[in-house]
Parts: sequence; structure tokens; C-alpha cells
Amino acid sequence: MEMPPEARAVVVKADTVSGSDMANPLRSEVRQLYKNLLFLGREYPKGADYFRERLKSAFMKNKDVTDPKEIKTLVDRGEFVIKELEALYYLRKYRAMKKRYYEE
Repeated sequence: MEMPPEARAVVVKADTVSGSDMANPLRSEVRQLYKNLLFLGREYPKGADYFRERLKSAFMKNKDVTDPKEIKTLVDRGEFVIKELEALYYLRKYRAMKKRYYEE
């Protein structure tokens, strides 16, 4: 049984839309990295808006990267930034507590 041309076009479009994550398995990893960085940026010392703008520009600068090795390198760099932000926040809390309880 032959499908009408309109139905075939719908099937092709549905395959390309649902298969977009399958075409690039690193896509979900990049999205999760963006979400994590956005969440951590809420407490950034210069403000959440400043951090959000910088984050968006960094991701937009690399939006055309298609090489999986290069994408993985960029994701690793983003995970390093997450660790650095966590260390910054921890140090800030430590300094605040030290200032409250110890005379200098």
C-alpha cells in the first residue's frame, strides 16, 4: 500500500525532529551543563544577570561546533568552571564565618 506524498513528508519531518537527540548524543550533556552553570550563576559576586549574559555569549560563540571531540573538550572546560565556582562559593562562606567568629 502506497502512502500519499503528504503523509510521507509528515513521517520524514517526525523522524528528523525525534531523531535530533540521536544525531548528537552530546546535546543532552551540553544542555545539562548549561542548566548547572545557570543555577550556580545565581550566587555569582557580580550578579546573576552579569553571569547569565557571559554564559549565553560563551555558549553562542561555540554553537556551530560539530566535532564531537571538540564538543567534549568544551564540556570538560565547563565542568572545570563549575568546580571553580563551587570553590569560590565555599571560600566566600568560609571567610564570612571566620569574620563572624574570629577577631583579626
